[in-house]
Amino acid sequence: MQIREGPARRQAPSAVGALRSPMSAMMLAMFATMASFYVAGRLWQDAQNRVYLIKELDRRTGQGQSAISVDDTLKVVACRQQGKRLASLEMELAAAKHEGFVGKYNPETNGTHSGKKPLIVIGIMTSFGRKNYRDAVRKSWLPTGSMLKKLEEEKGIVVRFVVGRSANRGDTFDREIDEENRSTRDFLILDDHIESDEEHPKKTKSFFANAADTFDAAFYAKVNDDIYINVDTLSAMLETHWDKPRVYIGCMKSGEVFSDSTHKWYEPDWWKFGDGKSYFRHASGEMFVISRAIAQFISINKSVLRTYAHDDVSVGSWMIGLAVKHVNEAKLCCSSWPSGAMCSAL
Repeated sequence: MQIREGPARRQAPSAVGALRSPMSAMMLAMFATMASFYVAGRLWQDAQNRVYLIKELDRRTGQGQSAISVDDTLKVVACRQQGKRLASLEMELAAAKHEGFVGKYNPETNGTHSGKKPLIVIGIMTSFGRKNYRDAVRKSWLPTGSMLKKLEEEKGIVVRFVVGRSANRGDTFDREIDEENRSTRDFLILDDHIESDEEHPKKTKSFFANAADTFDAAFYAKVNDDIYINVDTLSAMLETHWDKPRVYIGCMKSGEVFSDSTHKWYEPDWWKFGDGKSYFRHASGEMFVISRAIAQFISINKSVLRTYAHDDVSVGSWMIGLAVKHVNEAKLCCSSWPSGAMCSAL
């Protein structure tokens, strides 16, 4: 029996011929070429990424060859050291500003004031009914009128009588002070303080706070209204302390703490000074000087600074916990009037 081939069997040679046509070969070649370019591109990109990562790793870890000279390297190191020093100084400056330090006073070489900042603000503690004492001060060492202004402008010395307000605001005492001030222009009136002998330490604290807020001076002094001052000698003395940002100058003393309530110098907080009943070293209250940093510290912390029965002890207590230079200046022992003294009792 003879079997015949079907139609599909007869078309097989025709299909093989189609696969071998020039068009199919060209398509295959193009596809292979494109695949080769794609693979090569990916390999090149991966290589570039690896090079970048190696360089970045070298940069961050400090490995690899240096591209700068030795001199340049030393300059870079020096710059980094200066940068660290600058950062340290900025921190110190911020801390100093927080404490109130604004730099030292720099006067002209001829002894006159530069006109920018006062050298010192002197607060003369006075009270109601003491006009005779104030007039005595004006006639002895404190100039008036245009001469007072000249003292401020040429020597940088600002002087003000310091007084608070009456408990009965606007009464005769207040009006008398206001009237006197309109004539003399030499008062610093503490509107936030009630004038009272028992509140004298708080008055001294208020003076330093107000003076620091009002006058950008290098130093601030408290003096009683029965004290004579040689302002030229005082100015010369302060020249030796410009390099001390926190300085406390006065006739340093100590003394007995009196627990007897009938005594003139009775200290209600006597028990806080120990069994020895002796005050710590502090400047005599007749006259003493503090630098601007301390005055600003008082201004910032006035609401929490403790006061005792006497203003000199109170101020001395504030100095104990601070990095303050205590200067025992014999020329400020006003009662004894030593040789070359800057002050004396009138």
